[in-house]
Amino acid sequence: MRHLALILFCALFTGFSAGQAGAQSNLTAQQSIGNGRLFNNDLFGDGFDRWRTGSYVFSHLRAAEPYDGNLRGIGEVMEYRFRTEIIAPTRRTRDRPYVGMISVGAHTHYDLGPAEISLGGDVLAIGPQTGLDDFQTAYHRAFSLPRPTTGNALKNQFAFQGSGEARYTYSMTPTATLRPFVEAKAGAEDMVRAGADLLIGKVGQSDVLLRDVVTGQLYRGTQDDETGVSFVLGGDVAAVKDSLFLPSSQGYVASPTRTRARAGVNWQPVPGISFFYGATYLSREFEAQDEGQVVGSLKLNFNF
Repeated sequence: MRHLALILFCALFTGFSAGQAGAQSNLTAQQSIGNGRLFNNDLFGDGFDRWRTGSYVFSHLRAAEPYDGNLRGIGEVMEYRFRTEIIAPTRRTRDRPYVGMISVGAHTHYDLGPAEISLGGDVLAIGPQTGLDDFQTAYHRAFSLPRPTTGNALKNQFAFQGSGEARYTYSMTPTATLRPFVEAKAGAEDMVRAGADLLIGKVGQSDVLLRDVVTGQLYRGTQDDETGVSFVLGGDVAAVKDSLFLPSSQGYVASPTRTRARAGVNWQPVPGISFFYGATYLSREFEAQDEGQVVGSLKLNFNF
């Protein structure tokens, strides 16, 4: 599957070049169309400070001018993504390796018939080289929290993660949409996933919605001017082939399936100011994990 990730990477950026070349023949300028961000931490969930304990993603979106709010051809709407994550074992048992990870990547969002496609790749830096273990240790010391267990951290390395998603949008009412999806990932983690999200309310219906890697929560990459409250309910199931974060050479056994169940609320009182909170249940990721966990997600947005 590592070779598949390399093939996907080459095909992906060949497609980007072809798509962008076609777009530039008619549309030479690009414009910024929005920024998306999401902060996840189990402090806002079950509060146990373990496993998928914390992550942050920032996405900058650009599109070929003129952008009319609709997805078009491959490479014409681009997401440039920065992400960090800390995966921690329980302090008592050291049941999985400590992982500090920083990644950067590019993803294109486009229409293909009735489907909305997301296709892209990220380069991951893993290990003490990221400095995230020192950051977490200093943070815990400053707030008199228990010291994190970092002695079994994954060694310094780089990896690639390719991902692709196909999503369909079915309008149930003018303010309610059902969005089933399928996803495939190859590289640092190899899996296929299927699920759906239900969005109820006006806020976010016309935005470019991006999927968080850890929770699957949909966060807004663009911001429409609708005001009010919207609710999101979703879930998915993944079949897992392999995970770099659970090396079998060290005796870790990844669970063959993963499930996620999530709910969230978007509140936009006025255009340019919005708030999101969500909670996600994550099932066991490895055989020694004795239960699932709940992770909370937050986003505050102020555009003036």
